[in-house]
Amino acid sequence: MKQFIVDAFTDKIFSGNPAAVCVLDKFPPENLMQAIAMENNLSETAFVVKRNDFYHLRWFTPAAEVDFCGHATLATAFVLFTQFKNDSVIEFQTLSGKFFIERKKNLFEMNFPAYFPKKIPVTEEMCDAVGTNVLEAYLARDLLMILDSADAVENFQPNFEKLAALDGLTQAISAAGDDFDCVSRVFAPKLKIPEDPVTGSTHCLIAPYWSARLGKKIIKARQASARGGVLFCEISGERVKISGNAVLFAVSELNIK
Repeated sequence: MKQFIVDAFTDKIFSGNPAAVCVLDKFPPENLMQAIAMENNLSETAFVVKRNDFYHLRWFTPAAEVDFCGHATLATAFVLFTQFKNDSVIEFQTLSGKFFIERKKNLFEMNFPAYFPKKIPVTEEMCDAVGTNVLEAYLARDLLMILDSADAVENFQPNFEKLAALDGLTQAISAAGDDFDCVSRVFAPKLKIPEDPVTGSTHCLIAPYWSARLGKKIIKARQASARGGVLFCEISGERVKISGNAVLFAVSELNIK
């Protein structure tokens, strides 16, 4: 089984968000895919199988299969475009529906459904988990907490036990940026991912929030993890177009018996 390691949402290795991509003729048993994801110990391992004119794509964290992952989708598209010489548009069928990925020069544009979250009351538990005042909170699949400054986001020292006790599959903090429209960080301790370096799926929540807040259709976002990454987001009705770059780090053969 051939496996590719790709750094997504970056143009240089050792930054962005690394994902493993396994290109297959057919899916192996689920317990084997889960074991490979645990062995890789990356936030996501993607498994992709060609089916007629589209690709069937699945994502696994070290803990479980998930229904949506942006950076591993970008990594998979990068592999198919660059290593398997696909055309300019790829169709993925996933647990979250149908996605189209388009190559535009050195960027890969992904078209995802937007999350339009419900505003919820800020709780003492949120402020305690973040260690500062939370201005607003929103909940869809993920929890989004708005802080008062980019510095508060960048300097946050996470307590993963407290974050895991909050609502949402992941917990995101965000604030307006200076050189970027917004700065965010995303944590997923429930999925055994303490901090996700760059998260495409959660920006389906973050980008619509800042689009409405700033009155802009196009949002340039920075995820301020230690590795860091940049996402170019465009709100189009109930969809979010998220574009980014990617680079190949490694190609390997898995010895599966």
